Amino acid sequence: MLGAAAILISCCPSITSGQGVGALQRSGETPSVPRVEGDYTIDGVLDEAIWSSALTFDLLIETNPRENAPAPVRTHGYVVEDGTTLLVAFDAKDPNPELIRAYLRDRDTAYNDDFVGIVVDTFGDERRAFEFFVNPLGVQMDLIQDDVNGREDDSWDAIWHSAGRINDGGYVVEMAIPFSQLRFPRAGTEQTWSIDMLRIYPRENRSLLSISPRERGRNCYLCQLPKVRGFEGAEPGKDLEVVPSLTASRVDVRDADTGAFERGAVDEELGVTVSWGITPDLTANLALNPDFSQVEADVAQLDVNNQFSLFFPETRPFFLDGADTFSTPIDAVFTRTVADPDYGAKLTGRSDKQTFGVFAAEDAVTSLLFPGSLSSSNDTLEESNQAIVGRYIRNFGSNASTVGALVTSRTGDDYSNEVAGVDGTFRVSGRHMLRFQYLGSETEYPGSLDAGFEQPVGPFDGDAAKIGYDFDSRQWWANANWDRVDPGFRADSGFVTQVDYERSSVGFGRVWHGGDDDVWNRLRVGMNGGRTKDTSGQLLQRNVQAFFSFNGPLQSYFEIGLNRREQLWDGQVYERDGRFVYGQFRPTGSLYFSLS
Repeated sequence: MLGAAAILISCCPSITSGQGVGALQRSGETPSVPRVEGDYTIDGVLDEAIWSSALTFDLLIETNPRENAPAPVRTHGYVVEDGTTLLVAFDAKDPNPELIRAYLRDRDTAYNDDFVGIVVDTFGDERRAFEFFVNPLGVQMDLIQDDVNGREDDSWDAIWHSAGRINDGGYVVEMAIPFSQLRFPRAGTEQTWSIDMLRIYPRENRSLLSISPRERGRNCYLCQLPKVRGFEGAEPGKDLEVVPSLTASRVDVRDADTGAFERGAVDEELGVTVSWGITPDLTANLALNPDFSQVEADVAQLDVNNQFSLFFPETRPFFLDGADTFSTPIDAVFTRTVADPDYGAKLTGRSDKQTFGVFAAEDAVTSLLFPGSLSSSNDTLEESNQAIVGRYIRNFGSNASTVGALVTSRTGDDYSNEVAGVDGTFRVSGRHMLRFQYLGSETEYPGSLDAGFEQPVGPFDGDAAKIGYDFDSRQWWANANWDRVDPGFRADSGFVTQVDYERSSVGFGRVWHGGDDDVWNRLRVGMNGGRTKDTSGQLLQRNVQAFFSFNGPLQSYFEIGLNRREQLWDGQVYERDGRFVYGQFRPTGSLYFSLS
């Protein structure tokens, strides 16, 4: 990341000669991103000639919490490209620059600051996009927007440059995003991308400003983005990265009698990881004895009064690249199950409306998760296994609908687990969404397994199924879900902590959005409930909950509710009726209060 905190004496120069996107869009014409030549410096100062010919955007619309209302502050955005790099700049005006919230933070942690950024759907298929955000001091945040599964993932990290400077009229941000960090079609002709330019303005409210209105009640975001054209002849690059590593370790053991250390042998291991963007649509990854010592440590979690195993997100770069390809409604793929790989190979890509991925790994140890209806447990066997995962997705329709298939396999000397199934996501009219998945598994555990885990002996199998429906409109929401997992179902390449159950749930509610003269931004009232029983019909849990929530000034949130719950434990059903209240507000960027 380039750039640091700085204060300018004068405001940035006004740029007026570029193409204004508003007039072009109103005329029905798709605006064009200019290609420029010339030197530039990413320093948070808009003094380069390239910006004078940029495609200009005005972020005139507040889409949240107010609904498509006039933006409270002025923000100008600029976009150009030079054949190898996407260049983006923001001139974020602020009548009170002393109130700007900006801190030097770690990457992907500045979400409570002021920040600006761009969202780019390079294939224009309204399913997946890259997001690049920068706070006023140049701190970067980059994410993958998965509109099919409704997820944002900031574990993806690109290599790009940014700088930000606060001045007496607001702040300025510059960004240089190499095309080699993006995936897009390689074509000699002009391309059409979808983009959004955003600003977060956190003061009395945490306002989201954009270049275009957003229709509430549509369960897709990327389908509402404006289009731009250009990038003729742009090359995404081969994107070849080779990282060799050499690790050495020695363990000395203290002699119990003399107290002296006995020198151990030195264990040396040479490794390498390779990432190669073969084409814009195809990426290969290879790891031999990978060194994961530079991966950030897991955030500590309390393992107290938890019936089921704790989830720790994947942070290893080899497994993160293209990770969204393997995501399904049931967590049947969780790459943390590959604990100590001797080698790994992965291929992910897309072609037209098809997305696919496959990876294979040789793991020196076998980590096992033993699920049950009321709890789960873990064990690790000092035995190697070979893991293979294959995934295929087919897109269809104009609403980001998909159908897919998944196959996983883990095998060892006297151990095996195979899983296969289908899944799909169907969107109708932007308000209705239906998801489903069916999986079947066949498993055999090794004879060396500790008898205390009480797992089946010999080959066994089972099925898992999940169906979910969601409805969202501007004022109403509703959902219904059903899932069932057999006692013998295992997804050892995934993270399924509970089996032997059938669960059904429903929820619905009403939303009121505040106007300009209202103290509140949003009021929400709703009810939800569900029932879980094991496959023999024994009740495991039943609950009903009603709640009311309020969003208001000082970024405040307040929620109150009642719940009635019955839960089985140790052969007895307990009543767990409760009342809850939660409140929070943030008077400044660095001061935050909450109470529950």
